[in-house]
Amino acid sequence: MNERLLDRRRFSAALAGVAAIPLIAGATRAMDAAAGARNIVLVHGLFADGSCWIDVIARLQARGLNVTSVQNPLTTLAESVAAVERVLARKDGPTVLVGHSFGGMIVTQAGLHPNVSALVYVAARAPDANENYGALAATYPAPPASAGIVYDGDEGRLAEQAFLRDFAGDLPEARARSLYAVQQPFNRGLLTGQVTQAAWRSKPSFYAVSANDRTINPDLQRFFGEADGGLRRSNCPRAMCR
Repeated sequence: MNERLLDRRRFSAALAGVAAIPLIAGATRAMDAAAGARNIVLVHGLFADGSCWIDVIARLQARGLNVTSVQNPLTTLAESVAAVERVLARKDGPTVLVGHSFGGMIVTQAGLHPNVSALVYVAARAPDANENYGALAATYPAPPASAGIVYDGDEGRLAEQAFLRDFAGDLPEARARSLYAVQQPFNRGLLTGQVTQAAWRSKPSFYAVSANDRTINPDLQRFFGEADGGLRRSNCPRAMCR
């Protein structure tokens, strides 16, 4: 992967429309690596919905790109991958697939779709085929946000204080509370899913590391960015809409 080090504070601000440049730069390099691609599909992770990309979408559209933000159901990995595949099937040609945080799990599997010409991982999970993400993540210190996850039965979400502090702490309070208001719950079973294939092993892929991330350990991100298989890392400043 090509690594750019992204400071989490600026990365969160990117979703708020303050600093989308690192993501746009990564997508642009992916476009260069996949000649002719004019489509971008964005995949959100936990604690969010597709609207979290809204400011990034505007910047990409201003560059003449066709952009779709997937509404990830956050139920099971298989259903989340299927949602992305349905969007990819509607694209009319080469497409750059972008995943943030947990969205990286989804693009790793869905990236095998024939319309996908390149992948961009933004502070995202990027496991190998049949790799147990939970076991791997447990070998690194737990990020602060993990302590703020609460469950109602099998339905999980990030508690308000943790959301405002660890997920959207870089944003103006009003903007952070708006993002909290649209947070979608996830099913506990989603976290147990494993990818069976890793698209980054066979397609041009780029990774943006969030240096001070409070949701995925930055050293784990660097591990993903340095993984064998052609992932190219790029270093930028901090994070985004999990």
